[in-house]
Amino acid sequence: MRYAETGYNLEIDLSRGNIEKVATDPKETELYLGGLGTNAKLIWDRVPPEVEPFSPDNLLIFGAGLLCGTPATGCNRTIVSTISPQTRLLAFSMMGGFWAPELKYAGYDKVVLRGKSPDLVYIWIHDDKVELRDASHLRGKGAVETAELIKQELNQPKAQVAAIGMAGENRVYYASIEQGRSSASRGGIGAVMGDKGVKAIVVRGTRDLNIARPEEFLGLCNEVLDYIKYREEHPIPGVMPILAGLGSPQEMKVHDEKWHTENFMWGNSRERRKGFWTDEIAKEWTETMEKARTRLISCFNCPMKCGATISMPGLPTYMMKCFTKLTYTMGAFSDLDFGLRIAQKATEYGVDGFSAPQVMAFAIELLENGILSKDDFPGMPEDNEGRFFYLLDMIVRREGIGDLLANGTYWAAKEIGNGAEEFAHNNIKKTEQLPLKLSMLNPIYFLMYSTGEKINITQIEGQFPQAPFPTREAREEFVKDWIQVPDDRFKQYFVDWELRGENSMPFYPTVEMCCDIVDWQERMHYIDDALGQCAGLSSFPLKPPYHIHNYPKFISAGAGIEMDEEKLTAAAKRYRTLVRAINIRRGMRRKDEKPPANHWKKRFPELEEQLLDAYYKLKGWNRDGIPTAESLRELGLDYVSEDFIQRGILGDDEAADATANQQAATAQ
Repeated sequence: MRYAETGYNLEIDLSRGNIEKVATDPKETELYLGGLGTNAKLIWDRVPPEVEPFSPDNLLIFGAGLLCGTPATGCNRTIVSTISPQTRLLAFSMMGGFWAPELKYAGYDKVVLRGKSPDLVYIWIHDDKVELRDASHLRGKGAVETAELIKQELNQPKAQVAAIGMAGENRVYYASIEQGRSSASRGGIGAVMGDKGVKAIVVRGTRDLNIARPEEFLGLCNEVLDYIKYREEHPIPGVMPILAGLGSPQEMKVHDEKWHTENFMWGNSRERRKGFWTDEIAKEWTETMEKARTRLISCFNCPMKCGATISMPGLPTYMMKCFTKLTYTMGAFSDLDFGLRIAQKATEYGVDGFSAPQVMAFAIELLENGILSKDDFPGMPEDNEGRFFYLLDMIVRREGIGDLLANGTYWAAKEIGNGAEEFAHNNIKKTEQLPLKLSMLNPIYFLMYSTGEKINITQIEGQFPQAPFPTREAREEFVKDWIQVPDDRFKQYFVDWELRGENSMPFYPTVEMCCDIVDWQERMHYIDDALGQCAGLSSFPLKPPYHIHNYPKFISAGAGIEMDEEKLTAAAKRYRTLVRAINIRRGMRRKDEKPPANHWKKRFPELEEQLLDAYYKLKGWNRDGIPTAESLRELGLDYVSEDFIQRGILGDDEAADATANQQAATAQ
């Protein structure tokens, strides 16, 4: 018997209309855990690097995390994976809500889509009943509207729907997949779904999910609930509200946005609105938020209420995405009322709430600097708000200049030319414009930005504080109950970290310490992505309820896979390395691993090289960022090493050295 997972994937060939229920190998779960881990294995095995994002041979995988659907609090994430049209690399985005548990209850761990449907369809999954149904009547409908229409059509009000809007249908490179209370937004995943001719995947499940050791597992769950209650009653003093508590993040409960509005360059990533936050703005902001926010809501089996339903006058109610109340508001130099109104329309269209306003601000900058002309924007209003609504419509319909802008700042700038590249700035791996610029190099963030495969700000930050506390006394107090650290040396790293002086940025934390910190933070994110755990209860906030010490117990008691910290760390390193191997095979190298040139005013090139060298070594990668044959063999990824050698990515001499080292170790 399989525990926590069902042991079956649903494979759908859209080109042929073929549907199969495929049994999976439990050994793969032990090696890669599930979710992102087993998604990555499928893409490695079946999507060679020659396959383009919009090829029928590209896969689009909806993977429920290993512990989704169990009583584990907050464990509800769907990990959607494919090859991104934005980066041409692996894209993986987590989606909360109720969809993943419902898929488990229907009897499946993943839905794997391949091929392309000749007509627009939606997929209806009701336990063993799986159908491809005509969706021509849904063409052009909004993502939220589509979900409601399908539930009415099927007479299934409890069905869970993951749908695309017009942006996905038209293959906008930053199109999202919307799912009631969450979305998969990064990497243009919605564009791949649209390219495959799938408007929505609808799931209703009525089956049980087995737990290996129920009494032990429920005891662990109760410990987490007790800790959440404790943290609610004892927020961390001296840190910003979204980090003082738990949640991913609890910004819908926070009205004081002085720090975010004055320090981040939302939208165009270039200009801060210094002095924006006045007493008048604070009062107006609070009133707007309170009138618009109908209620705070949670995802499946979670008490945190991190999200909110928003109802603006004359517009349908929608779920506010993370920080989009700021991205549109600040990008258009407008107010919160505008931000909430345009976010509703953007949600129906199905676009990433970070990328879309940045692309629109980019277009306006090109117009203001004479790189584009008024002729490129026929009929565009003169006011900022009107211009943003106009551009959103043009982009999702791919009309006129919107056809280029739909490809994002990087690809649009290459096509437009005439100096447009200078305005496609602050980008990481061609995709994500960072919404802030800083003065002094931050070595921890340098490593996270440079080497991260997720290309998503909030999914690289983690359990180590973002900055030192002002006094040593405060730092010493913080570490007293810091049980989440994998090793006590992290406590000393933080206690000795100072705002100014010898132990301050950029040379403290030291290169070695920075590598340790980034590796720990990344490890937790990758574990979450395999288990299906919300980052807001694990890898993102300070002192979360889930951590490296109790996760092995959850896996052992829930899935029946005997696990300890060492084995879990190895598993996370295994599939994290596999994710990297997919991107290496698609051409990514050290030259691509750098933050935007103007992200920090003061840079330290020699230190940056030392950081990359040291981090690559810690990870078992060579100087070009390629996993070595020896490290691949240690992780049981010999098949990756063999492929790299055949393709000339690794040389035969390195493979021979790895074999000799292994034989010597065995002999000892």
